Order: sequence, then C-alpha cells, then structure tokens
Amino acid sequence: MNMFQDWPEPIVRVQSLSQSNLKAIPNRYVKPLSQRPNLPSQNHHNKHNPVTAAIPIIDLGGLYTNDITLHAKTLDEISKACKEWGFFQVVNHGMSPQLMDRAKETWRDFFHLPMELKNMHANSPKTYEGYGSRLGVEKGAILDWSDYYYLHYCPLSLKDYTKWPSLSLHRREILEDYCKEMVKLCENLMSILSRNLGLQEDILQNAFGGKEESGGCLRVNYYPKCPQPELTLGLSPHSDPGGLTILLPDEQVAGLQVRGCDDAWITVEPAPHALIVNIGDQIQMLTNSIYKSIEHRVIVSPAKERLSLAFFYNPKGNIPIEPLKELVTEDSPALYSSTTYDQYRQFMRTQGPRSKSHIAELRSPR
Repeated sequence: MNMFQDWPEPIVRVQSLSQSNLKAIPNRYVKPLSQRPNLPSQNHHNKHNPVTAAIPIIDLGGLYTNDITLHAKTLDEISKACKEWGFFQVVNHGMSPQLMDRAKETWRDFFHLPMELKNMHANSPKTYEGYGSRLGVEKGAILDWSDYYYLHYCPLSLKDYTKWPSLSLHRREILEDYCKEMVKLCENLMSILSRNLGLQEDILQNAFGGKEESGGCLRVNYYPKCPQPELTLGLSPHSDPGGLTILLPDEQVAGLQVRGCDDAWITVEPAPHALIVNIGDQIQMLTNSIYKSIEHRVIVSPAKERLSLAFFYNPKGNIPIEPLKELVTEDSPALYSSTTYDQYRQFMRTQGPRSKSHIAELRSPR
C-alpha cells in the first residue's frame, strides 16, 4: 500500500536536540515567516484572554439521565459544536480520571527511557507504527518540533503487539484499557452524530465499515522544550485526515491551537480531565460539510516538555467515502467526489501536514 520503505534522510530525534542544550534550533525546524506562531511576549495578563474560553465544554452526563430536557440540550450542544467549531471538550465522558492519568504517566515513562531503548522501536514510512520523528517523506522538508509513537489498536487484523513499546506487562494493560475505552467513546459519539443529523444511529458507523472493521490508532505526541518556540511548531497546521479524533491533552502545558472563524489561532485551555473531540476530514465528507474538520496546530514551550495522546477513529481503508445519500438533496448536492481512506491518508503520509489543501482538492467540480 505504501511506496516508501524508508525515510529520505537519517532521522534526528527532537528530544536529543532539546537535551543537547542548543541555543538555536537547526534550520530544518525553522518555519517560513508566514507560518511562525505569533506568541504573546510572555505577557501573562493574556491568560484570561476571552478567545481561550471559546471552545465549547460539553457535559456528556446529560445523555445518561432521565431528564429529557437536559438530554435534548446536550445533543443540541454537540450538534452546534460539530457545525460551528468542529472541536469541543467533553467532561463526564465515562473514562476514569485514574486511567487517563496512568496512560499519560506510562507514555511519559516511555519517552524518558534511554534513547537506545526507544530507537529499538524506530518506525518506517511503511506503516508509521512505532517511534517516529517526522511525518511525510519529502526530502529536505521543514520538520516539526516533536517526536511521537504511533500504534494500531483495531481492527484486530492490524493489531501487532511487536510494535508496542517495551514496557512492563502492567503498563501494557493500562494502554490496552485506555484504547478499549476510547473505542467505546468513539462508537458512542458516532451514534450521537448520526442522530443529530436526523439519521438512524448506525448510519455513520456503517459508512466506516461497521464496528468490527473501523480503525482505531493511537498517536502519542511528545514535544520537547524548545529554545526558540517563536520560530517553529510542534505540529504544522492541518485538519485530521481520519474520522474522529479524541485527544487527551497535557493539562500542565497548553499547546493546541484551533483556527477560529476569523482565522485567528485560539489556544485551547484544557478543562480538568476533559477530552478534546474533533471532527476529521472523513466525517466532513460523509456529512457533505454539515460537520466541519477544522485546522489546528501545536505550539511548543521554552520551559516545559509536553505530552498528549491522540486517538484516531477511522473508516476501514478500502470503503468508498462520499457524502451520505440521505444528506444529498437538490438544494445541497454532493460536494465531494468518492475516495477511500487508504488513498486519502497516502497524501498526509507523503506530504506531511498541509493545512486543508487535500480535502479542498476533492471538492467535486460544480
């Protein structure tokens, strides 16, 4: 499926660069002027800037109550967030705070292992599974200031324990439980999104290939501290190529920024033990752009490392993805031509993160 056996250049671990106490970052991490983050000059009165509060925080507890009004209000909040924001935070989502903390701790332990142990898990562009430091295989590309670990959790046919990190059995069980809970939450959200579109609750899930065949993978992002955060990014602007993303953010260090409606970058301040949900390109296509996948990026910190866990829930690779026939009418004709997730993902893996250029190319000619 992937033309690339190996990376075009020797891999440099950003964590090693960060630990070598350099004063200036290498040129290959310096973004062009137009892409550099406009960081507040450490003026802390900016902390309560109203834009930081903008992303909706939704209490999913309202869905598990007998209060019909509260139930309807919660569904409505989710619907609004998917249409207007493409991003929202959820609390009372059913995942135990202990499990969330342990999962983060487990991955922190991994990234603090000696480099030679981590490098035993080095990934290749063939599957991306394992320990990585770049997205995209373009030679000479400007890179992001981050390392990561990527692994497949489902469908079962893709789950490969030899690709999991070297951790104690107990630690592996934590990761297993974490991913299992994530899948449950994604399945839940898929049926809520379907119902909010006025469809039967399994329509979106079936468009992904059904529960058995849908894909789930985990990408753990590690952003080492950076001596010149104003020149680079932890992750360049992109919308997620997959279906649904659930992010467990670093509560200590904010870094995720979402592009607001006026093109301003809004920093997401995570609520305690909240998860951040965002719509990916596949759901934007399936819903014929009723739900939007929104560009986001990550800024890095001069003082602190940052760790986040992104769980991606995706359609089966070879199913045609196109606007659902129930949502295509004379007044709103299909906006996208058919593609498969395998074909779609190939773009990100070749070019790396590129704003929303890819989904734009799939818009059907009018």
